Amino acid sequence: MPWVGLGVFQVEEGQELVDAIRSAVRQGYRSIDTAAIYGNETSVGEGIRQALAENNLTRDQLFITSKVWTADMGYEATIAAYETSLGKLGLDYLDLYLIHWPVEGKYKDTWRAMEELYKDGRVKAIGVSNFQTQHLRDLMDSAELKPVINQVEFHPRLTQKELLAYTREKGIQLEAWSPLMQGQLLQNETLAQIAERHEKSVAQVILRWDLQHGVVTIPKSTKPVRIAQNGDLFDFSLSQEEMDAIDALNENRRVGPDPDNFDF
Repeated sequence: MPWVGLGVFQVEEGQELVDAIRSAVRQGYRSIDTAAIYGNETSVGEGIRQALAENNLTRDQLFITSKVWTADMGYEATIAAYETSLGKLGLDYLDLYLIHWPVEGKYKDTWRAMEELYKDGRVKAIGVSNFQTQHLRDLMDSAELKPVINQVEFHPRLTQKELLAYTREKGIQLEAWSPLMQGQLLQNETLAQIAERHEKSVAQVILRWDLQHGVVTIPKSTKPVRIAQNGDLFDFSLSQEEMDAIDALNENRRVGPDPDNFDF
């Protein structure tokens, strides 16, 4: 899985999304992350098809992720939801399929369906999203296969240190959604000073911080300049002092729902 991908949360179906994917692939991105609930899988699929043709790439050179929504959890419903996502995307398989949220009483049956999809070769890898340590422990008590990914809200105001340590211990890759805290950190003075030192943007500093923590990151943008900047992370590194300063911004503050207390 590429370390940096394009997120498409809150991007509506339409030409803007198609063009964003085309731009991202043209600029070297090879990972696209969507979900059934985003309501944009059709445009994501169209963007993928156009990007493959324009860049002379084959399907196996891209890494495509989608997720099963809470309303479609359970064994049979998950199988059907997977087929629906594939149909909208116009793909024969996904590289990664995730349980979107840990709905109590449903995620184990959902995981069993995902294990079957994996065993049947319909999906290359399976994982979870928004699972806390207790959810992971509970799931793995009865699972045949371990989740390869846990995609969670992760940014300098929510560093998730205990969860990061646990997933490292268990060999589960942590992945960050909302890595830029929906833009709320872009004016932060500490981050701005570090960015100025490296002649980079604040967004690039945050995303580099992700990578140096060993966390996959999927920033969202539809603007070609921002997409290019967000992927340009490999020609500088943060010192340990800078990493510690960013870690110290943690307030355990979320912009999304709390995985321990949600009602959808």
